[in-house]
Amino acid sequence: MTIHAPIADRLLNAFPSASYGLPALLQLSEIVESTEVPTAAVECRRRPRMLINPQFVAEHANTPDKLVTLVMHELHHVILGHTRLFPRVTPMDNIVFDAVINSMLCFLMPERAHRALFEDFYDHAQFPACFLRPPPGWLPTEYGTTPDALKHPSRAHLAPLHERLYSQSGATYEELRRALSQEVPPNLALALLGDHSPSGEGSSSDGGLEHRAPEFMEHIRRLVERWPQPKNPIAGRSASDLLKAARITLPPTRRTMLASVLRKVAGRTGSSTMRAPQRREMDVESPLPRLDRRTCVLRGLGVQPALFRHPMQHTRVHRGGELVHVYVDVSGSMSDVIGALYRAVIDCEGMVHRTVHVFSTEVVDIGFAELRKGTCPSTGGTSIECVANHMRRHHVRRAVIVTDGFVGRPGATSRETLASCCLGVALTGSSTSRKDLEGLANHWIDLNGAANDR
Repeated sequence: MTIHAPIADRLLNAFPSASYGLPALLQLSEIVESTEVPTAAVECRRRPRMLINPQFVAEHANTPDKLVTLVMHELHHVILGHTRLFPRVTPMDNIVFDAVINSMLCFLMPERAHRALFEDFYDHAQFPACFLRPPPGWLPTEYGTTPDALKHPSRAHLAPLHERLYSQSGATYEELRRALSQEVPPNLALALLGDHSPSGEGSSSDGGLEHRAPEFMEHIRRLVERWPQPKNPIAGRSASDLLKAARITLPPTRRTMLASVLRKVAGRTGSSTMRAPQRREMDVESPLPRLDRRTCVLRGLGVQPALFRHPMQHTRVHRGGELVHVYVDVSGSMSDVIGALYRAVIDCEGMVHRTVHVFSTEVVDIGFAELRKGTCPSTGGTSIECVANHMRRHHVRRAVIVTDGFVGRPGATSRETLASCCLGVALTGSSTSRKDLEGLANHWIDLNGAANDR
């Protein structure tokens, strides 16, 4: 019996994926094997899921390179289609859109092993499938031979358009749409890669992903702009070029706004030379046996693993500022927003001290594991004195207080403590006030102006 590794593991083990930041992306989104989608799709929710059909993978994307191409194709649907740069209404629109994406990926990943997904899935002798793949003998610097489907006199006028699509000159979406609209039947059934589900089903096809999952979209943008460029890039034809040409302003969220004040307090600037150690956990493979869930399952199936995964703590020194102590107000007046604040702090974990301080009339230190569980020790009241005392005892020099501002006036000693450190205040709640902490904070931000990310 052949045992196949989970698709997520196969993606991570595919060498080219590391060049495009897929491991980092997989930490942000969940890979789920599902037969509910024909090929692959991004399901839009606060933590998006990428659905991949294992039957399609087994039949058509059964190599690491083809699997990476399939995922990259769906990511381009998110990058291009779901920002609504182009309309996708009819089956013909979907075909044109896939033709543009597949052409871009051929230049981005020109190796035969990667473009084999398109060449094996689509027949160059069939129309309009021939526009969804490069021609026979294609190379990034050489077009190859005209597809058989375009050698017939009735479609010979489309051959120059196909040549521009897969050559250095390039063909635009509007050019393809205008030409193919005269040739493609309105109700043509053609198997397509990626997400083409109808609008209204809650998928990424509904658009507005930059509003429904802003952190995911922002992360994808950062990855795309660092993707390696083709050896002979075509101006305006890369995903990075398109994103730069049609930048969408994302609505601010609590996470992005909190991150901005954390960066200011930490001293994170483009020229900062400050360094801060951070402890991280990573998995390493070793022949030394280890009893874990994966090993037990494989042994139960009669397979003896050759390598075992071991978690390892390591410390890395990062440039760009120090970790910031975060004090979260968990008094009664904050009860309606605590859940959203916890999520915002968790999203900013890389900039936050490993212990988060929640306070009411006393400070309680909790770790991120407890934060994710929603641990919320509170006495109900509020006092800034306990925060100042905690900062003084632990020699805190950089801190952000997340509160509605109604914390009471600090005494002389507490004022001195608060004024001596780099302090940021993030205000949120049904009503807020700067009065109690006026003149003490170096940076202020109002989280009530954020988009609803609860």
